[in-house]
Amino acid sequence: MTSLSPIPALEGVIAYRVPGHPASMDLMLDSNEGRAPHAELLQRVVQAGPELVRRYPASARLQSAISKRFGVDSSQVLVTAGADDGIDRCCRSMLCPGREIVMPLPTFEMLPRYAGLTGATVRTVPWSDGPYPVEAVLREVNERTRMISVISPNNPTGEVATAADLRRLSDAASHALIVLDLAYGEFADEDLTPTALSLPNAVVLRTLSKAWGMAGLRVGYVLGPSHVLGWLRALGQPYAVSGPSLLMASIRMEEGEADSQAYVRRVRDERRELSALLSELGARPTPSQGNFVFARTPRARWIREGLAGLGISVRAWPGHPELDGCVRITCPGDEQALARLRAALRATLVPQALLFDMDGPLADVSGSYRQAVIETAGRWGVTVTAEDIAAAKARGNANNDGVLTRELLRERGVDVSLEEVTGRFERIYQGTQELPGLWTRETLVPSRALLERLAARLPLAVVTGRPRQDATRFLRKQGVEGLFRVVVCTEDGRLKPDPAPVRRALELLGVRSAWMIGDKPDDMGAARAAGVVPLGVSSPGETPERADGLRQAGAARVLARLDLLEEMLP
Repeated sequence: MTSLSPIPALEGVIAYRVPGHPASMDLMLDSNEGRAPHAELLQRVVQAGPELVRRYPASARLQSAISKRFGVDSSQVLVTAGADDGIDRCCRSMLCPGREIVMPLPTFEMLPRYAGLTGATVRTVPWSDGPYPVEAVLREVNERTRMISVISPNNPTGEVATAADLRRLSDAASHALIVLDLAYGEFADEDLTPTALSLPNAVVLRTLSKAWGMAGLRVGYVLGPSHVLGWLRALGQPYAVSGPSLLMASIRMEEGEADSQAYVRRVRDERRELSALLSELGARPTPSQGNFVFARTPRARWIREGLAGLGISVRAWPGHPELDGCVRITCPGDEQALARLRAALRATLVPQALLFDMDGPLADVSGSYRQAVIETAGRWGVTVTAEDIAAAKARGNANNDGVLTRELLRERGVDVSLEEVTGRFERIYQGTQELPGLWTRETLVPSRALLERLAARLPLAVVTGRPRQDATRFLRKQGVEGLFRVVVCTEDGRLKPDPAPVRRALELLGVRSAWMIGDKPDDMGAARAAGVVPLGVSSPGETPERADGLRQAGAARVLARLDLLEEMLP
């Protein structure tokens, strides 16, 4: 008996997944979704009543709206579960072992997946920039070619084909289906739909995910010759799109034209502005006609990480054969979001200062502050380990070591006043006439030479929860006080994770953008909330697992050593 196995075409294929940063994101500019419709649209679904979800869905209303929009018979319209469903049906209708498809690369990631699953041969030509490579495509066409892909504007580059390209392909490959994917067609300078509909061997794929802002509904459609769409109907589910989705899509297409066009105009303006900014910052954007900007830059991965540290998700492809060193950013379609994106890009690529937490990145406190916590707890007969302290700090809101010590005691059933705990902690840390304080054990983590080199490039500041006396004493004892222009301490106001001390440092330095280096979630949260790019650094003696916690808290990147910071600076 043979073991269970899938079809050969599935060998080595994994489910589609976009790698992302583990921190939470609230500005999603990585998937090119359009601006959301008004909330009233959801109320229309409620008003339709429960019959809408009880009955099998009918697409006649939406099909009629689409046929009127493009001036075609309803038999030339097929509503699909997103444009992806249309691509899949086209591939399964035209491709099989022994047949071939020609597609330019890079391309929409699902296209080669669907084509490969049919067992057909996939022939590719490069289309990194410039006009659609019609000559290169035609050189790959032979008697086995049954499908030619044209994605315009192309995803991910935003480059476009022309009407002349379509006619050339149709004439030279009459035995192949020209599949024109216009998912971003509304944003382009020229609508290729009329040209494609005039051709006997072409179909058009469109979607309501982009210009219409309804990606979550999964509604797309195919336009083309009736007999071709008959093949596609036979290859898909009879009820591919849900009733609520069909209703909302119909209403949106019937009533939302003005809103959609306003969004398209807004995107075109943002596209120009964002392209200009990326050029100013050293990237090379393509002349995109999508609702996004695509750019090449050796700092693509850092752009993705730096923006993620500020809660903004964009697309990059580290290690990809065609797209390594590229980044794609969706135009947000909103002035406030665009302003935030502009500031985040500048902060990521051209920081004006470097801010440091003191304990961990600058000062090794394993034998001082943390030992003081252990010894203070020991005065009440409670055992606290360095691992316990690290875990407590990883949970956040742990910048005051006296408060932290009291919380650790209370967790172990010892309830004493904060005043008493703080008093004992301070005597241990500061010392007495009989015993030297643990502060004398503190050492400088980075070399003075490294800090001098960093200070020669950008102004440095310290943002710490220490009292000013302790912070100044450490810097002076280590001989680096003069390298830091600003030191923000406990006396200056609220503590991290509140962003106030980080903002205070920016104000005192007279800058608007910066990177902040810390080793605790509180540092990451404070920096992120202040619009400063958070960078984690591993503290002496801490386990590698702490890096995961820092990234989840918002660290754009976690450095194993502080000297790696030099390599990241522009």
